Amino acid sequence: MTNIPETGRTPRVQIRLVIIQILVVSLLGTLGGRLWYLQIREGDAYAKEASGNHVQQVVSPAVRGSILDARGVPIADNETRLVVSASRTDLLKMKDDGKAVLAKLAGVLGMKPKDVMAKVRLCDAKTPQPCWNGSPYQPIPITDEATAKQALQIRERSEDFPGITAEPQAVRRYASPGDANTAQVLGYLSPVTDEEIKEAEHTDSPYLRSDQVGRSGLERQYDKELRGKAGVTRYEVDNLGRVIGQAKSDEAKPGANVVTSIDARVQRVAEYELNEAMKEARKQHDRNTGTNYKADSGAVVVMESKTGRVVAMASNPNYDPNAWVGGISGKDYAKLTGKDSNYPLLNRAIQGQSAPGSVFKVIPTAAAVNAGYSFNGPYECSSSYSIGGQVFKNFESKGYGPISLGRALEVSCDTVFYRLSHEEWNRDGGNKPKKKAKDWFYKTAHQFGLGKETGIDLPNEVTGRVPDRQWKKNYWKANKDAWCKQGKKSGSYAERIAYENCLEGNRLRAGDSVNYSIGQGDTLVTPIQMATIYGAISNGGTLYNPTVGKAILSADGKHIQEIKPKSHGKLPMSRTTRDEIDQALAGVATRGTAAWRFGGWPQDKIPMHAKTGTAEVYGKQTTSWFTTYTKDYTVVMTISQGGTGSGASGPAVRKIYNALYGVGEDGSIDKKKALLYQPQKSLPKIEPDGSIDAPKIKKYDPIKEQASERNQQQAATGNDPAATTPSPGTGNNRDNRRRAARRKKRRRTT
Repeated sequence: MTNIPETGRTPRVQIRLVIIQILVVSLLGTLGGRLWYLQIREGDAYAKEASGNHVQQVVSPAVRGSILDARGVPIADNETRLVVSASRTDLLKMKDDGKAVLAKLAGVLGMKPKDVMAKVRLCDAKTPQPCWNGSPYQPIPITDEATAKQALQIRERSEDFPGITAEPQAVRRYASPGDANTAQVLGYLSPVTDEEIKEAEHTDSPYLRSDQVGRSGLERQYDKELRGKAGVTRYEVDNLGRVIGQAKSDEAKPGANVVTSIDARVQRVAEYELNEAMKEARKQHDRNTGTNYKADSGAVVVMESKTGRVVAMASNPNYDPNAWVGGISGKDYAKLTGKDSNYPLLNRAIQGQSAPGSVFKVIPTAAAVNAGYSFNGPYECSSSYSIGGQVFKNFESKGYGPISLGRALEVSCDTVFYRLSHEEWNRDGGNKPKKKAKDWFYKTAHQFGLGKETGIDLPNEVTGRVPDRQWKKNYWKANKDAWCKQGKKSGSYAERIAYENCLEGNRLRAGDSVNYSIGQGDTLVTPIQMATIYGAISNGGTLYNPTVGKAILSADGKHIQEIKPKSHGKLPMSRTTRDEIDQALAGVATRGTAAWRFGGWPQDKIPMHAKTGTAEVYGKQTTSWFTTYTKDYTVVMTISQGGTGSGASGPAVRKIYNALYGVGEDGSIDKKKALLYQPQKSLPKIEPDGSIDAPKIKKYDPIKEQASERNQQQAATGNDPAATTPSPGTGNNRDNRRRAARRKKRRRTT
């Protein structure tokens, strides 16, 4: 038998087999090591984590704290409503993504299917309201206004409504006591977003998926205090989801109550009178434009002069904050944010900026004295003032001759301030400014607190604007290219201005300074800034941070955290100058531009101080400003495109003071009728169980009150119409008819 020699392939196969064996052994070793690590070394930890997969959390939202007025009247609280919600997770498991269920639900609720479906879609940059901006895994509320019958239908026919629940829940309510709306001050709520949850994850106040968050106003400012802490119950479940036991439970802690300095009664008066003033302004003819005034928006602030606490704050146009409760509808959202809405969500008391007009003049008055000018003058109040061929006129071109700065405030003489500001502009170098220009008029405005926030405890306050040299340079750099492109040397007014700004818009010109001196030009202020300034003049010079929050009360009433007034500075003037300005402002109310609005006011008992302002705005009608104060209160009102200060705002401000102090038409004071003769100092009384027994508020009806007052006066003087009306056929009745006929004839002839 012949032997066959081995080929070279056999050793190679053996080597490969050995390599494969080594790899297999290595893999088995690695796998075994990993199993040992997971089951032995870290077994307990992973066992504990795995057990967590069989624990489900049920969140019980905390009851949100109430927002109360100064006397304990709820202006934002909670009420129990039947809430119908949809689980988006359950709906997406269905073949049609739950559209059939939602359409059936719409029929029960009396809603349109498209509106119900819009409620459960998730918000993103392209999705319009309404939509859901909360977690997609929590129940999404469809309505919080379900009737008991509707809820019963859904619960009894649960097989027809998978993923739909109907149950009672605590829902936010904005009560509007006595019709006091207070919308922009209160703000509103909406569901927390994923981004907010992530941002607050490691803070001392993390969010839960079920949380509602304050979006504006007090709801946002004091959200942490109001929100409380949600309760979480953890259940052990098996792999089929059946509960087999309770693991742990954390009780919900209700949110604290926020007591404000707002008095709901005064708030209602402020809102009513602002609205009435705007309606009346729309009836008045504007001779400059040939049309009636538009009076398209306005604001009023009532503030304690000695503390900065806000007693009332109204902004118009207004809105109903209850529209946000349970999710806002597309129709309501459009009304609040659309181009034709005039933006009622804007709180014009702290976010509305406009030129202040003559109410600004207290600032250049102080600046002039600080620059070395005498308060007593005399200063020439001519009908006009010329600079380089340009004529700057006094209001209605009226002159008063040589007067003091005090008298200039009383009669609101523009030309006095034109001269002073122009002279200071020349001292600072004119068109070639000195390196260290004094800029007294601009420096003093900053010292008064303009151009920055007042520090009010409401979000999104704006700063206004002081158009000083630095602002001019920054503004010119930002707009130079656009001005140069638009500008024409001999074009329209706007084109000529753009041409001029292109060439020298970075300069502080003489015209800029004189316009600025009377609160015109590029100057912008807010009502709360002017209230802070005039409040400081009233109290002797302290600039307080305006505050709305007064105290934080724990839900059980046992813990009280008072929010004390804080100051951000002093007025830049001596005590003497303050007293002289104070006297001048009293003169405005008694013999100056506001005197016709305060006829019969009890000046000897409640000294009134005032300043009127009529600000001109390019392309618009004039803005009405009226700033006032007593020893107790500061009231500031402004109406955009409303006309003159005393003409449009004056009557409304007078009526607010009448209500505050109980002043009648004849100037008498009835403290029993006064809403707040003195500022409220104490906090609401808290009962042993933590509740607050709040007084009831009746609606403000000025017409009824005035009629009642006239009847009382007539009865007191023996002229009660009911007692003196003669019976038919008497001689007195014939005389009455003759007098009535004569009055009718006079009306026809006039």
